[in-house]
Amino acid sequence: MNRPDIALIGDIRDYSASEIREKAGLSSTDEIDVIVGGPPCQAFSSAGKRQGFNDERGNVFLTFIDLIIELKPRFAVIENVRGLLSAPLKHRPHEMRGKNFPPLSQDEQRGGALLFIAQRLREAGYSISFNLYNAANFGAPQQRERVVIACSRDGEKLPYLTPTHSEKGLYGLPTWKSLREALQGLPEDGHHFVKFPEKRLKYYKLLKPGQYWRDLPEELHQEALGASYHAGGGKTGFYRRLAWDKPAPTLVTHPAMPATDLAHPEEDRPLSIEEYKRIQEFPDDWIIAGTLLDQYRQVGNAVPCSLGRAIARMLLSHLKGEQPLNYPDFPYSRYHKTDDVNWMKEMGCFEESSVKQLSLNLV
Repeated sequence: MNRPDIALIGDIRDYSASEIREKAGLSSTDEIDVIVGGPPCQAFSSAGKRQGFNDERGNVFLTFIDLIIELKPRFAVIENVRGLLSAPLKHRPHEMRGKNFPPLSQDEQRGGALLFIAQRLREAGYSISFNLYNAANFGAPQQRERVVIACSRDGEKLPYLTPTHSEKGLYGLPTWKSLREALQGLPEDGHHFVKFPEKRLKYYKLLKPGQYWRDLPEELHQEALGASYHAGGGKTGFYRRLAWDKPAPTLVTHPAMPATDLAHPEEDRPLSIEEYKRIQEFPDDWIIAGTLLDQYRQVGNAVPCSLGRAIARMLLSHLKGEQPLNYPDFPYSRYHKTDDVNWMKEMGCFEESSVKQLSLNLV
């Protein structure tokens, strides 16, 4: 609706490499510069059953890899959830593990899915570079952590993305963009949003910006959470009001699901689709098609524009032969050793990287 001339086709599994070339207006000999995609991630999400490549959506991932290999672009970029770093190639249910069952096979070991993908691409001549990135470090008003895999057909390892922001101004970079900055200038009326059930609204009315269920009076904790009160984990998404002075948490596909609430800092409602668009950095006039729930799902599944921009800048700098900046020990995410070199080392398949990055020892 926003770019009517774009060659939008349909399910990737229904089209051959030659048909994709045709739809894109390319001949069989035209060079493809880059293929970028985020194959469905639910198959690898630690929040789901983690069926990996056994899941129908996981097979879309394999189709995507096959098409990269067949179409032979100069570069390929793949975006996915953090769970891809630990997802096995084959998932064994937890109730079928332990001393009464055979040990996990190599295919069932953590990290097997990503190892398989890396092996397929390397066999086709592509280099592999990946890391887990928090979009807030690139200027997005959202703490969204995603794996970005960058591949080059010439076998030369691509550099990591260059941060433009940091949580505490590390290396003199600007601090993270806050929700307040993201929503600045957005009209107060004309918002479209789903509603919280009335029985949950009474608890929201007791919470201030940045608070969640633990900030309710203690005698209301069990009543508010119900059966979830006895579940494990921090349950930080229950009755969560966003803070004005921090980036938003990861936008999900529905802002009013009990375990992943995304409530407005002050108003008694979830985030509106207009606020979703601001947080994912879509233009205000960008049209999102479908029902309200369709719109939430599409925007919630998107990549923040700032992270996309950082990927594009990395590729353009590489094409120009520019030496990339590397801030030593920069905390790209909450987790350590999520870059390809350290991750491969932990998987027991480390190979010396030939890439050299410029280190700036800034105070």
